[in-house]
Amino acid sequence: MECVTFVFDAPIGVIADTHGTLRDEALALLEGSGLILHLGDVGSRDRDEAILARLAELAPVYAVRGNVDTAAWAERLPWHLDLAINGWRLHLVHDIADFDVATSCDAVLHGHSHKARNEWRDGRLLFNPGGAGRRRFSLPLTLGKLWADERALRGATLHLPL
Repeated sequence: MECVTFVFDAPIGVIADTHGTLRDEALALLEGSGLILHLGDVGSRDRDEAILARLAELAPVYAVRGNVDTAAWAERLPWHLDLAINGWRLHLVHDIADFDVATSCDAVLHGHSHKARNEWRDGRLLFNPGGAGRRRFSLPLTLGKLWADERALRGATLHLPL
C-alpha cells in the first residue's frame, strides 16, 4: 500500500460516521485544520459525496470507505489508507476489526463504533473521533483533532456544541 507523506504544523481534523449529515458546528470545529481525515461512513446516498467536497473547502481531505458507503461514488474510496505526517505513520481504517496488527504504524485512526477513543496501547495511538453525523444511541456527537510534531503525536476529542 502506498503511503502519502505530509510535512506541516497545523492540526489535523478527524471526523467519522457522518451518515449523510455534516453539521455547521462540525465545520466550525474543523476550521484551521491543515488536513482533514474522514474515517468512513460518509453516507449511503448519491448526494452524500458532497460532504467530502464541503470538507475539502476547509483543507485537503483523505477518506476511507465505511460499511454504509455503498453509493457508486464511494467505490473510489480505499478501505485502508496510510499517511505519514511529520514522520508519524498513521493508518486509517473504518472498523478497527479490519486492522491488521502486523501493520507498521504509530497510530490507528478508526471510526464505526461512534464511541470516541484516544488511548495508547502497545506503543500505538488508537484514535476514534466518535460520530459527528446523526445522533446514535445516547452517544454524544464528537470529532477529533490530532497534532503530529517533532515532540509528540497527540489527540483530542471535541464535542459538537448542540
